[in-house]
Formats: sequence, structure tokens, C-alpha cells
Amino acid sequence: MYSGFQNCKFANSSKVKLKIKISIVSYSNTLPFLYGLMNSSIFSKIDLCNDIPSICAKKLLSNEVDIGLVPVAILPQLKNYHILTDYCIGAKQKVKSVLLVSKVPLNEITNVLLDYQSKTSINLVQILARKFWNINPNFSHAEPGYEDLVKGSTAAIIIGDRTFNLDGKFQYTYDLAEEWNKFSGLPFAFACWVSNKKIPDEFVSELNQALNFGVEHISESISLNESTQLTNEQMLNYLTNDISYHFTAEKRRALNLFLEFLSENVNI
Repeated sequence: MYSGFQNCKFANSSKVKLKIKISIVSYSNTLPFLYGLMNSSIFSKIDLCNDIPSICAKKLLSNEVDIGLVPVAILPQLKNYHILTDYCIGAKQKVKSVLLVSKVPLNEITNVLLDYQSKTSINLVQILARKFWNINPNFSHAEPGYEDLVKGSTAAIIIGDRTFNLDGKFQYTYDLAEEWNKFSGLPFAFACWVSNKKIPDEFVSELNQALNFGVEHISESISLNESTQLTNEQMLNYLTNDISYHFTAEKRRALNLFLEFLSENVNI
């Protein structure tokens, strides 16, 4: 993922016109969004940070940013929220970068380690376990390096770019977007653009246009690719065929269903 904004600094001088603060997910699947923002007039109006999904969520919840590309699982925690754009990080079927990995099949899993970088997927796996797979494992929060703890009947959720080099490492791999599709018949939206306050309509329109430009120029956005795990050709295939960026009516239906199930789920 492009690293140019990891150490973001927000303007604090009273002489500087305050910019809208935005947190964007620091995974490769946001390259088109980043490309669109960098090549739009909106770029001079924002302060932008790259963050893992859980930090995007934390920053929006604590009012450190005005807008975040945030895991949809945090929506019930926001007192007020506005879904701003026609774009999301989603998948129609397989997403290939939100995985439950295991040495044993589903019915033998007794413990699931939950990715510390995640919010939506750790709730989604519980919903699938309860409503689709009919299993009742123990769920526990994990720390960095937990991938090495997958052994015996202990499985783990792994998301983002860290899934790119997992081929063949685990005997069983379950794609959560694909499993959700099997269960519900719907696509899935993992993250969407959300504000914790009212944002001027003109800015929202500009943001939507910038994201649209990026999604329409995915091949050009690969120029920002800093991943050493995928070639540019592989990255283009991932962004074009696995990630689905349009926040369609079906994805909105899926989001509503997910939030309904989330309200029934144990809190993690």
C-alpha cells in the first residue's frame, strides 16, 4: 500500500484554513480511492491518513477525523453517522483478502483468533458461525504474530494484504465474503465512507467524483502499488475481479441484514 500519508499531520495554526480530516484504510484495495483523491481538486482540501481498519474506526469514533473509510460494524457505535458516497470496499462473491484459516475443517474448529486489525470481519465470522455453519467455537482477540498460533483446532481470521502470501500455508481456507454470499445470496460491503457529522453537500459531491475517477482508472492506480507480495498484474486482477467498489442497492441490503444480525450477536 502507498505509504506517503502514514505519518499524517493535521494543520493546527489559527491562520490556516482547517481542512477536512479523513482516515483511509492502508490496504492495497484502496489504491483506486487514493489515486482518485490525489488526482482531484479535493486533495488540497483534506488532511489524509493511512490507517488499518480498526484505527480508522477508532479515529472516527473519537472524533479525531471527520470522515473515515470505516468498517461497517462500527456504525451502531456512532451517535450520528452519514454514509456519504456511492463507493465502498466490498465483494460480490470471493474477496480473497478476508479469510478464516485453519488446519482442520469447520466442524472441528474449537477456537478462533480474531484479527486485531479488523472490526467487520470479526463480527461477520461470528454471524456465519452461528447462523450458517452451526458451530460454536471460542472467539478470542489476537495480538500481532498470532498467525503462527494457528494449529490443531485453533483457527484465525486474517484480513488485508497479509493474506496475499498464504497460498498453501493452511489446509483449510474460508473466504468470508463467499461464505456470506452462500448464506444470504447477497454481496457484502466491508467498509464504507462515513462521517460523524454533517459534511457540506458540495464537498460530498467532490468526494464522490474523486472516488469515481479512481474506480474508473484502476489500472492507473497500480502506479501507487508498493506491495512486494503481488506483481502489478496480480494486483490489477485483485482490484478488478475480487474487490467490488460500487455501493449498490444489493450491498446496502446486505449491510442492513448484517447490522440486523449484529444487533443479535455477542459483543466482541
